[in-house]
Amino acid sequence: MTLHPAVAAVRHAVRRELGALAAGETVLVACSGGADSLALLSAAVHEGHKQHLRIAGATVDHGLQAGSAEQAAALVEQMAGLGADETMSARVAVDGPGLGPEAAAREARYAVLGQLADHVDASLVLLGHTRDDQAETVLLGLARGSGGRAIAGMRRGYDRFRRPLLDLTRAETAAACAAEGLAVWSDPHNDDPSFTRVRVRQRVLPVLESELGPGVAAALARTADLLRPDMEYLDDLADAEHARLSGTDGLPVDALAALPTPLRTRVLRRGALAAGCPPAELFHEHVTALDRLLTDWHGQKWVDLPGHVRGRREGGVLRFDRAVAG
Repeated sequence: MTLHPAVAAVRHAVRRELGALAAGETVLVACSGGADSLALLSAAVHEGHKQHLRIAGATVDHGLQAGSAEQAAALVEQMAGLGADETMSARVAVDGPGLGPEAAAREARYAVLGQLADHVDASLVLLGHTRDDQAETVLLGLARGSGGRAIAGMRRGYDRFRRPLLDLTRAETAAACAAEGLAVWSDPHNDDPSFTRVRVRQRVLPVLESELGPGVAAALARTADLLRPDMEYLDDLADAEHARLSGTDGLPVDALAALPTPLRTRVLRRGALAAGCPPAELFHEHVTALDRLLTDWHGQKWVDLPGHVRGRREGGVLRFDRAVAG
């Protein structure tokens, strides 16, 4: 029997990701029950077992919908039926101060996936994001004016996390599930227009495809691929500069001011994060205000930052201190 092209494409993408692992290692697959993650889990079981890998399936219940616990329990059974060697579910509390519901759910999900990966000693954690997800991420970054880091989209891999399906479309994963007879769960949140990403998916991208011609989603995803290496290179340089300049008293003003602007602002951002600023609340305007302490200083004493942190220029050094209430 000829293998369905969509099934073959998903398996090929997963095979490339698992190729460097040795027999006996464990791979954790994050599974929501949607087409993307079910196709991913099925392919991981097929390819992983050929390499004598242990495949664990994990679902995260955000507790945001009625019946979510029952859905998670049903999915655990489905993952076991697909051949996963171990299955698990975890319930999280979605409560991220200063974050929207989507961002708060994402942070909670990744935190618990890391804990589950530690629990099973997973070498890799596979995520089911597709090219369509990448296009939506790039478009949202453009709309928000979030800069190169956001427009570079989702990383293909970091730490133990990998996204093997970023070159495949949502239609391909749906076709793979249909070809394998997998029962796909449709998350009601994926059709809720109160979520910005849903409006982008259902309204904005179709208009762009209609007015600009087919291939817009692929072009947006390609933009991320082109920008990502540049952003990572600059980030690596900034990490090295921050490590070189950091001292017990802070960051030297003259050395910071001598850095090229793209590098200097990244070092400032790292300094603020190291001092305790929440990443999701540290915005461009905060970094710009810090930069003015170096490049447009008129005696201003400090810049207030998220997380009760202050950036202060004093004695030729930029310091980050905890702000004192009152």
